[in-house]
Amino acid sequence: MANIQKRIGKDGLTSYRVQIRLKGFMPESASFARKTDAKAWADKTEAEMKAGRHFGASKRHTFNELADAYAPHAKDKARLVYWRGVFGKDSLDTLTPARISKVRDKLLSEDTLRFATPATGNLGQDANRLRMKRSGATVNRYLAGLSSCLAYGVKEMQWIEKNPCERISKPAESKGRVRFLSDEERTALLNACKSHEDLYLAVVLALSTGARQAEIMTLRYGQIDFGRGVITLHETKNGETRSLPLVSSAFVMLKERAKVRSLNDDRVFPPTTRARKSDCLDLRQPWDKAIREACIVNFHWHDLRHTAASYLAMAGVSLVEISKILGHRTMQMVSRYSHLSDGHIVATGEKLAQRLGI
Repeated sequence: MANIQKRIGKDGLTSYRVQIRLKGFMPESASFARKTDAKAWADKTEAEMKAGRHFGASKRHTFNELADAYAPHAKDKARLVYWRGVFGKDSLDTLTPARISKVRDKLLSEDTLRFATPATGNLGQDANRLRMKRSGATVNRYLAGLSSCLAYGVKEMQWIEKNPCERISKPAESKGRVRFLSDEERTALLNACKSHEDLYLAVVLALSTGARQAEIMTLRYGQIDFGRGVITLHETKNGETRSLPLVSSAFVMLKERAKVRSLNDDRVFPPTTRARKSDCLDLRQPWDKAIREACIVNFHWHDLRHTAASYLAMAGVSLVEISKILGHRTMQMVSRYSHLSDGHIVATGEKLAQRLGI
């Protein structure tokens, strides 16, 4: 119920303070110069509170408080940490589409740690290499992390009336880069990697499983079932458990490595003694060296994953099966390989024609 009090200030001006107290709601208050405005606000606020449309809580809670509540459900905790640094102490009602858009533009304009061109081996030239900007796809992942948190504030906590992320435009995303190794490039790369045992095993695993670099480098022996020839990934990018085939040379090399592994460390690629704080072995330098020796240009580690997917498509494996191996939730990501499976599509059409008798 609303209570309106008339007040006269030291300057002689009259004001009207409204206090609303309803069972099950936090008290709300406001001041107005005219009593009619005070009564109109009280009637409107009371009606919204009773209808469940009043979100005064957005002024009382900060983004950090919402992030704390949402954290156990967050799939992308790294992005959540970033947004804490941007909006942490701000009240939720100040998170407007305009503010979020400014951060979006800042993310697009900043340099990343990745270089725009490959290393040449010349220290002077490499020191002046340009850095890459964030892609539209990467910025959209940042926005998706924020949007999920704010959606939790709308639906679960009921601290926010609307999700401001729904009102901002998303950067355009490229159709997806598909760079894969030719047969000659694959042979040259594997030969260049053989001098480094860890690099060779990691590359063979990447080519034979299509796994991401982080999934391979953080691999532990407990995830490997040599009896079934399967690697099980529990912590994946999309949050779902995924199984990888362990076959051929990868199976043999991993089994040999397991015989001489440390009993105190179950990591397949443990870091060196000089980098004990790292989670896994750093292969950047030997990888760059191998790429140069193999004379391969415009090729990144993630392209090993594209190579595996491309070979599967060209071998006639369906896009649905490829998506399961790669761990894609939707067909949109794997559709980039569709043009490589034309032969399989024609063969499928011929089978249908035979069945129809035409």
